[in-house]
Amino acid sequence: MKVLLYSLMGESSMHKLPETGYLRLVQIVGRPSAAGKPEIPAIIPVSRSTWWAGVKSGRYPQPTRALGLRITAWRVEDVRALLEQIAEADASCQKTGS
Repeated sequence: MKVLLYSLMGESSMHKLPETGYLRLVQIVGRPSAAGKPEIPAIIPVSRSTWWAGVKSGRYPQPTRALGLRITAWRVEDVRALLEQIAEADASCQKTGS
């Protein structure tokens, strides 16, 4: 998670998130380049199955179906809140030396 946080703290152009809107799963967990499709860097570097397990357990935000019954997306505000929560946890671990 430290690599993720350092890249987010620098706010490189690939990790800039809009203030409001929605993100699809591939925009959150990323996708390697394959079959002519470009790579999508991960905002949160976990696998799809880990993400869904985290959603089920409450660790990650719940998706919304606001865009349609067959479209699963997450609110940018919820993803931003998760990133802030991860950054705070990382900062507190660094202070305690863990």
